[in-house]
Amino acid sequence: MQTRMRRAMAGTTAAALALTLAACSSSEQGSGSTTAASAPASSQSAVADVHNEADTGFAQMMIEHHNGALEMANLAVEKGSTSEIQELGQRIADAQGPEIDLMTGWLEAWGEETSADMSMEGMDHSGMEMDGMSMDEAMTELESLSGAEFDRRFLQLMIAHHTGAIDMAQQEIEDGSDPEAIQLAQDIVEAQTAEIDEMQQMLDAMA
Repeated sequence: MQTRMRRAMAGTTAAALALTLAACSSSEQGSGSTTAASAPASSQSAVADVHNEADTGFAQMMIEHHNGALEMANLAVEKGSTSEIQELGQRIADAQGPEIDLMTGWLEAWGEETSADMSMEGMDHSGMEMDGMSMDEAMTELESLSGAEFDRRFLQLMIAHHTGAIDMAQQEIEDGSDPEAIQLAQDIVEAQTAEIDEMQQMLDAMA
């Protein structure tokens, strides 16, 4: 008899304990649900637009500069007399095309013009020139050449072109504000410095 009573009391105690645990669990879930629902409200604030005038100018001018590099690179793919020159041209095009798209997207997001006003008074065009020539003049000269003569002049002009891009990128690193734009500028300095070294070696081998 006593054994049966003990079992009954144990069952009652276990049931009560289960109800208590269920109530606590429900309370905790409700509290957690409230926290989860309110968390996004405090964490979903819009990221501040931190771009400045230097970022805008960098993106606009570098898009123009990259477009010039694409013209030269595509011509090298078409007219290069060796596979090395053709492959170099293709690599430059493959790298700079996506960067143009990236910078265009930034300018659109910033509400800025996607092309630079090249006639703007006081604008520094030095980074756009190669051996004192404009892009149009450089392309006219390259189109008139062929064979090893084309290869040599392409390398010389592309080295000058890359040097201008590096100067523009270093200016962005110093004066820019947008972290992504500064990072791209750093990437451009690193990648194009390496390509200048490669092209200089190719030129040296032609001597």
